[in-house]
Amino acid sequence: MLKKIVMDFVVFPLVGFAVLFGVWGAASSLTWDPDKQRSTLPGPVRTWEESKKYVLEPIAYRNENDMGILRYTWTSLGRVMSGFGIALLVAVPVGFMLGASKTFGKCFDPIIQVLRPVSPLAWYPIMQAIFLGLQRTYEVQVGEWAAIFTVAVCAMWPTVLNTAAGVRAIPQDYHNVAKVLKLNKAKTLFKILLPAALPSMFTGFRLSLGIAWLVIVAAEMLTGKNGIGGFLNQEFNAGHVEPIFLCIAAIGLVGFILDRLMSLVEANVTNIAAFPSMVRRWIGSMRSGSQARGFDVVPNAH
Repeated sequence: MLKKIVMDFVVFPLVGFAVLFGVWGAASSLTWDPDKQRSTLPGPVRTWEESKKYVLEPIAYRNENDMGILRYTWTSLGRVMSGFGIALLVAVPVGFMLGASKTFGKCFDPIIQVLRPVSPLAWYPIMQAIFLGLQRTYEVQVGEWAAIFTVAVCAMWPTVLNTAAGVRAIPQDYHNVAKVLKLNKAKTLFKILLPAALPSMFTGFRLSLGIAWLVIVAAEMLTGKNGIGGFLNQEFNAGHVEPIFLCIAAIGLVGFILDRLMSLVEANVTNIAAFPSMVRRWIGSMRSGSQARGFDVVPNAH
């Protein structure tokens, strides 16, 4: 068992990375420029030498355009979580209405299918125009909020579609149970429909989070905001290829971690859905125990 774990999670991944770095080194050697005495495509060693300060001082803040890789990544994650949260707030109700109402679906499903493939590069100018207009009345950071809402718009579609699919897949027996128990609409939603649709919804959440992380790179490149995408764009404009490889590695690693975390939540969605009722039962049992202990003590009449 231990041998299998070592092979699967240590040996085979190391072999894969060795092949990757070998191909990278070979590609670098093919771009050798005899006039400049260096490759136009930097290899692994040169990439490390030129970008190690961002890794060895990951949270350093030297100035607005010179920070550690973790600080850049954390800044981008903040925007991603804001956009992802807005996306869920809109996508879940829309998905429920899309799945529960055939009339709503006939009206708005074609619009969703048309807007869903639109690139973030197209959405960003629209968001910028909206917040430029709002800036006249409210104090808003146009680039910041345009990037966040671009993430939200692009990330919401998988949650909308998967939520709708989950609602449509709820067996008719569940609806019949709600009628027999004479549950009102709110109780039917939270006690029957929502728990039944949660597995499909979490699949949408996972896809939406992945898209949100992809979109933030493009949005930051357009805004020039500091973050992993802004850092990548800054180094590209300066002609520094080496830090771009570091950005690619950071983007891929963070995307992988986010996907694993969301898949972990998805695998435990049943326990998560049952958690509020478990808390209520625990509180109820504590109250019952306190009352029982109070009645056990009988005051002395004398």
